[in-house]
Amino acid sequence: MSSLPDIFSILARGMGPDLHWFPEDAPVTSLAATMTGMANTGGGSILIGITPRSGQVQGVRDVEKAIELSFQAALLVDPALVLPVPRVFSTGGLNSTQILWVTIPAGLPHVYSLDGSYLGRDGRQTNPLSARRLRQLLVERGAIQLETAVPPQATLADLDPQQTEAYLDLLKGSTGLFKGAGREASQEILMQRGCLKRVNGELRPTYAAVLLFGRYPQQWLPNSTILAAHFPGIAFSDRFIKQDISGTLPEQIRQADAFVQANLRKVVRLAGLTRQEAPEYPLEAVRELLVNAIAHRDYNLQGDNIHLNIFSDRLEVQSPGRLPGPVTLDNLLEARFSRNAIIVQVLSDMGFIERLGYGLDRVVTVLRQNQLRPPRFEEIAGCFRVTLHAPYIGHDSVSIPDLSKYKDMNLNPRQEMALTHLALHRRISNSSYRELCPDVHPETLRRDLAELVSRGILLKIGDKRATYYILK
Repeated sequence: MSSLPDIFSILARGMGPDLHWFPEDAPVTSLAATMTGMANTGGGSILIGITPRSGQVQGVRDVEKAIELSFQAALLVDPALVLPVPRVFSTGGLNSTQILWVTIPAGLPHVYSLDGSYLGRDGRQTNPLSARRLRQLLVERGAIQLETAVPPQATLADLDPQQTEAYLDLLKGSTGLFKGAGREASQEILMQRGCLKRVNGELRPTYAAVLLFGRYPQQWLPNSTILAAHFPGIAFSDRFIKQDISGTLPEQIRQADAFVQANLRKVVRLAGLTRQEAPEYPLEAVRELLVNAIAHRDYNLQGDNIHLNIFSDRLEVQSPGRLPGPVTLDNLLEARFSRNAIIVQVLSDMGFIERLGYGLDRVVTVLRQNQLRPPRFEEIAGCFRVTLHAPYIGHDSVSIPDLSKYKDMNLNPRQEMALTHLALHRRISNSSYRELCPDVHPETLRRDLAELVSRGILLKIGDKRATYYILK
């Protein structure tokens, strides 16, 4: 059991941005209302004060009653809230007051109500959600999906037959499924993929279909585009190269990829143990960000488009909409939730997405393998932005030593990565080696470095925690 000051130190680290206090005799409906509001907003913490009683057994029962009260409140919410196990704190001393800490996590997957009312939090107050905010929340958490709706007046004639046939041929050839032929079989495939819907007996395209195969998708969603720009300095300026990228989503991916390749500087980078001239950012990482933005942006928000900005010190990809459903900045490298499941599936069929999910973990891995700083993930003004940082100044052909003499020494990939790190940073420690290879057991990494020392490749400097290694 922790002391009361621990609560405030934990809250100060950002685990409880919304905090509400209740006495132990609070009505269960009031508790449920606050839980609902927090669940529909950004999460929060509820503290339930437990008046001290005489006797240890009585005190335990009071805590159990408070826990039961919190569970009853969670069950009143629709759908029922599944919460972490509450924690108990004590103020200490003879007249110790106990406090039950109930956590409402951020990024919950549903939209919650209490007795038919949808509630949110305004500061420290719980109030009904406005119609606009409720709709926005339904969209953010996947309860309303634009991609499954049918655009007004859209017909099959608004789809490009060459693009749909190319996709169908690809699907039939790569999967071995959908072996039927003819127009009806093709339409059945597109219906199964969520691209067509039958409305009043007539087949019509969904928003997903016009975005993926439309003759002119921007007729229906004008801001379903990418605004790409290259600035010579570190900030926006009047001098720039700009391109408005439109068309279907696959066409936008190809155009954006071409813009990036045409506007990235060349730098000298170590590929394995060989010096090579390469783009300043790994193209694989940039492509992943572009595909991620196109596949997962919120197409309900048509006030803005995707932004690709290349500056002298960074590259930014910003897409409309906050992180979807249960995805948060804390779990986005592990969470798997698609706001646009149809679009993601079709892009996956086309080979743009190797596996379903965000793929941002792959971006982190590629940057680490290329000795670049980790990306920065942000939610700002209703948008999600990823920033890649340019290579450190000084990583040029003169400052990077030639490591080709180590190529024939049968080093494992981890050891080659360690030598690359040394070429750029002059030294490596056990902790920095673990950062390079986070999925490898520390003992394996220790043996890697010890072997490099025994083979006369590295010199060991210092002792214990102060140990580091340099090239011999």
